[in-house]
Amino acid sequence: MFTNVLAASDRVTVCDAPVLTAARIAEQNNAKLHIIHVLESASSDNRHLIKHFKTGEEIVTGAAYEEAVTEEINKVYAEVLKPYGNYEVRVTPGFPWEEILRWARQISTDLIVLGPHSTRAEEKGVVRAVGKIGSTVEGVIMRENCPVMIVNPSIQRERLEFKRILVGIDFSRSCECALCFAVKLGQECGSKLFPFHMIPVPPLPKYSKADYEADTDTGKKRLQEFCHDFLEGTDHEYSIRGGALPHLEILKYAEKKDAHLIAMGSHTKEKAGKWYAGSVVERVSFRSKCAVVVVTDPEVLLPWEDSLTAKIHTETDTDRLIRVFSKKKNTC
Repeated sequence: MFTNVLAASDRVTVCDAPVLTAARIAEQNNAKLHIIHVLESASSDNRHLIKHFKTGEEIVTGAAYEEAVTEEINKVYAEVLKPYGNYEVRVTPGFPWEEILRWARQISTDLIVLGPHSTRAEEKGVVRAVGKIGSTVEGVIMRENCPVMIVNPSIQRERLEFKRILVGIDFSRSCECALCFAVKLGQECGSKLFPFHMIPVPPLPKYSKADYEADTDTGKKRLQEFCHDFLEGTDHEYSIRGGALPHLEILKYAEKKDAHLIAMGSHTKEKAGKWYAGSVVERVSFRSKCAVVVVTDPEVLLPWEDSLTAKIHTETDTDRLIRVFSKKKNTC
């Protein structure tokens, strides 16, 4: 399923959950693990101006400093990674999401593993800012067409067999992409899939039990129609739940089914001239106890003008879509 797994870490002196999780996935798939640590630029005018990882002092990085950081990272992960051996570490200055994407395209990665860390959260002395995934995660999922996995705690090996996969469905093109990825992963892992849809329940006394039952029947029929072509031949179980907040219902259902993975569409959207990841993705990602995979609809990817590519939809990227997206367009 995966041949190149890329994990990004913003930590130098301690093991980071995304790297540990990515290492287990790489080993299970006999894939190569690529670890990137970006020395975040302190200035947009000089990308080599960074903060020293020990002192916090602003310095201008160079080859010697980057080699020292690489050596430190190798030392931290030596016990975990050396028995496997098939990995490499890259340390580079720049802006994290840009450098992650740059390397991901160079190595044609199949999976990017990130943590929901946020600079804003670190400044406040907490693990993450409430209601927000980090700007690095947001930047990557809005511009990358391969699956992006977000992990909070390090995921144990047995839960990375992905035997139970919940797929959030809101009937969008983005969810169709996530469903197609989940089916392929499920076929590889012998998984059971749980397509899930939440019916919004209005907080009104006029909304009766009969109304809810009618909406449930309609929702279930629509869910089956939406998923049927993808799920043929797979073990699956449809679920409809009523609620007001989709992320809470997804998390509760994932816990009920002891899901190993939650697959979601990114719901990348534009508002007032700016691009955002969907709020449900944000809220599920930083609360979930299991891994969350986000798959973005290639038609709504945010272009990234850069020396590597003039457009996000290059021929290379189009080829990569074959492994992920909708068979309705003969690309699954």
